[in-house]
Amino acid sequence: MGEFSAPIVITGAFSYTGKYATRLLLDRGRTIRTLTHHPKQSNPFGERVQAFPYDFDRADRLTQTLRGASTLINTYWIRFPRGRSTFEAAVQNTRTLITAARDAAVGRIVHVSIANPSAESGLGYYRGKALLEQAVIDSGLSYAIVRPTVIFGAEDILINNIAWFIRRFPAFGVPGDGRYAIRPIYVGDMARLIADAVDEPGNLVLDAVGPETFAFEELVRLVAGKLRRAVWIVHVPVALAYVSTVVTGWLVRDVVLTWDEYRGLTANLLAPDGPSTGQTRLSEWLTENHERVGRQYASELARHYASSSEGSGGTG
Repeated sequence: MGEFSAPIVITGAFSYTGKYATRLLLDRGRTIRTLTHHPKQSNPFGERVQAFPYDFDRADRLTQTLRGASTLINTYWIRFPRGRSTFEAAVQNTRTLITAARDAAVGRIVHVSIANPSAESGLGYYRGKALLEQAVIDSGLSYAIVRPTVIFGAEDILINNIAWFIRRFPAFGVPGDGRYAIRPIYVGDMARLIADAVDEPGNLVLDAVGPETFAFEELVRLVAGKLRRAVWIVHVPVALAYVSTVVTGWLVRDVVLTWDEYRGLTANLLAPDGPSTGQTRLSEWLTENHERVGRQYASELARHYASSSEGSGGTG
């Protein structure tokens, strides 16, 4: 079987980023299998995508599902711990997946990480991502590691929910001084980076960043301006801002932002240096989509349980 005709296995093809990458790969004539916690759920791609269970507790079955594939695209991760779904469990599950890919003689791994991971980080999200990058490197397989920041698009959560709050409240609480930066990337550009990485020669580590950099307060003001809403910016201590989002989370029955996300954001971890790898400007996208962005609250818990830990790929 030629390399181009061999299947590509992508985790979470029905999830946010995974769906865009799958659609692009199908348009390029690739054959797709997906791993999911819900193989019998509604399949937006019909017969063009075969769905299989993760089977993390049955490595032999996982290996069999991966056999014959040219590439594994891994978007599997969790945004926050909940019950038995912990960062440690996600790390172990992903290591099992990487081992299965090697045992199945998969030729390449395209692994979705996060900007600025660190094995020494006190943040479980960033530490776990760093451990998995090393596991990919140590696998001996050809690899591409893609490191997104905040991903925006029609199904985005962070930018959408900033807009949702601005539409409903006269004031917006900005943690700290609001000067820490974000380099958001459009989900379609992120999907292109993933799809292109399948056929890139050699090993690759790539930051997925858009062409615009915003201080967080500047980003909030940008969203408000595009919505034509006046907003009063209130600077609050980071810890107090986190407590307020916990309370808000109780009201909307969701996890608005986690403590790891607050600390990563305010530590400038979402604005790595280097050239832009995305083309779509958030400012222009907001101009085109201002009528619909923020109309409804986007629930992370609803998405989390609908796709069970698939395709988190950053805080977007």
